[in-house]
Amino acid sequence: MPRATSALSRLAAPARRALLPIADGLGGVTSTARALPDFLICGAQRSGTTSLFKALSQHPAATGPVLRKGVHYFDTGHHNGLGWYRSHFPLRASLRARRGRPRIRAFESSPYYLFHPLAAERIARELPRVRVVVILRDPVERAYSAHAHESARGFETEPFARAVELEDKRLAGTEERLVADPGHHSHSHQHHGYVARGRYVDQLVRMERHLGRERMHVVDYADLFDGTPRALGGIVRFLGLPPGPETAPGRHNARKRAVMPDSLRAELTERFADSDARLADWWGRTPSWRA
Repeated sequence: MPRATSALSRLAAPARRALLPIADGLGGVTSTARALPDFLICGAQRSGTTSLFKALSQHPAATGPVLRKGVHYFDTGHHNGLGWYRSHFPLRASLRARRGRPRIRAFESSPYYLFHPLAAERIARELPRVRVVVILRDPVERAYSAHAHESARGFETEPFARAVELEDKRLAGTEERLVADPGHHSHSHQHHGYVARGRYVDQLVRMERHLGRERMHVVDYADLFDGTPRALGGIVRFLGLPPGPETAPGRHNARKRAVMPDSLRAELTERFADSDARLADWWGRTPSWRA
């Protein structure tokens, strides 16, 4: 069965990066004929979004952007305009239902969408029927994994304990500036929110306010990676996709890291206690890391 995603998406990362300017230019020429996404994976960062993206990309009725997992339009790229966003997706004609093949749904995965203060409002305004999926991971583990990720990318130079200590200072006023100036970009807000990104309930309430609860599907990281296809099947049903392959999602984009000291883990677990309690009330279930 032919897939709508270009063969370019299967190239190695360095080759894709080299071709991005060319692809963006070609996509821009045909942007009015291109699809907008039917659903988004919005985060949380370091919670299995890459693994879910890869699993859904294997579904015969779903396809990601031509070259990128995430376009980052609703957070850092919004100034480029909707035509630029469209340019990253396949042509609408290639997604239409044909004899023996259902309509293919386009999607992308940008984990900063959950945390960026303007993303939910922008999504609701420009994709009024889109559905979103959010994966939640133990916020202590998520923070530690995010630090390893940002350090490996060169966006963090401090050790984890010091980075957590500096976080309030680094992030002070950043959200307010992002809201006041939609064109503003904050490096620290995007890359240094180790604890702040783990206060999930505030981000989910904001998203619910703009999109409505019925368009959101929140899944626990532990359920998604329990070795069964159960949680993935629930996501497929929520998205309105036909039943797909009954396989458990694999784990991708993991990084090796040192063991977190027990004292620091205990301190962070306590810092998240109030947020996790409010999350349980909002979600209607106890998160796996508090069970």
